[in-house]
Amino acid sequence: MIFDDEINNTVRYLKPSGIRKFFDLAATRKGVVSLGVGEPDFITPWHIREEAIHAIEKGRTFYTGNMGLYDLRKEICNYYKRRFGVSYDPDKNCIVTVGGSEAIDIVLRTLIKEGDEVILPTPAYVAYAAIIELAGGKVVEVPLKEEDEFKLTPEALKKAVSAKTKAVILNFPGNPTGGIMTHDDYSKIVPILKENGIFAVTDEIYAELTYEGKHCSIASFDEIKDRVIVINGFSKAYSMTGYRVGYILAHKDLIAMALKIHQYMIMCATTPSQYAAIEAAKNGDRDIEEMFISFKQRRNYIVKELNRIGLKTHMPQGAFYVFPSIAISKMGCEEFCEKLLEEENLALVPGNAFGDAGEGYVRISYAYSMEQIKIAIERLEHFLKQFK
Repeated sequence: MIFDDEINNTVRYLKPSGIRKFFDLAATRKGVVSLGVGEPDFITPWHIREEAIHAIEKGRTFYTGNMGLYDLRKEICNYYKRRFGVSYDPDKNCIVTVGGSEAIDIVLRTLIKEGDEVILPTPAYVAYAAIIELAGGKVVEVPLKEEDEFKLTPEALKKAVSAKTKAVILNFPGNPTGGIMTHDDYSKIVPILKENGIFAVTDEIYAELTYEGKHCSIASFDEIKDRVIVINGFSKAYSMTGYRVGYILAHKDLIAMALKIHQYMIMCATTPSQYAAIEAAKNGDRDIEEMFISFKQRRNYIVKELNRIGLKTHMPQGAFYVFPSIAISKMGCEEFCEKLLEEENLALVPGNAFGDAGEGYVRISYAYSMEQIKIAIERLEHFLKQFK
């Protein structure tokens, strides 16, 4: 690289996304079936699309305030109170962001000082570690175990805490494992966070896809709420990935600091998308339920089929991913995925794309049609015959 000595070292040594590597490889082949993308296959409900169209027709295409439209912030706060029993003030505790991705970035840049440690339960969404490093922090990985249903246990958390610990990343329901944390699970780690003054950055983008019981937000624990930063968005629950609307809910002092970065970096989320999001938050509960039923049916089918063909698969309690073990193949996960793509034209994501704890697994998204899922199972079954 001709500019090698002039590039920021953190960026230069940052690993490219392991997910994108396989998407790019699959894109070079014809007839590929891919179960790699974490994107709902539903079209955004019409009443939500209509609001975006109406906003454009009415000329509502100018900048909004930096925090986002007040009506959207109000509906987001109403939604969190209605769905999860957690109260926030739209004037003080909410910023509308460009997707959950921007929210993660500006929250971590707000919190992290050079050398701070951030506990990251893994396997984890690929962006967390990179953003921590770009902010000058140090990633402390805590492996989540299948025998613990991919939950963060108090024993594992305690072991990872040090004098330099600034925050812990919580992503439940989780990508890629589908693991969840119940109220009882959180009650065991909340005292550790409180005792050590640790911030909890909780990414709840899959909250509405909690299949057994109700999603619990760690922000519902009043004793640590001031040090909880909630990240969420409209992409998964309402099938609005391309609208790029996310949000942060947090203590007013943290919001004020994060807003500074947002002001200089983004200014505001896209205006027509914000109007669409108002409609989603206000009138989209029924849409959530309809998609939820479909995803749960797909989950039940794919877990049953994967276990039938020989890939031991834990039943995920949330999100729209399964994380089967590939121990039967006696191969590394990258080799497994490359060979599967070469021989069967089927693209999955190797588990180690989500951290070292993902080795020995692959991630399969079931945010696809049943037809595609069935074809994928047929190809996987054919591929696995060589290992039996």
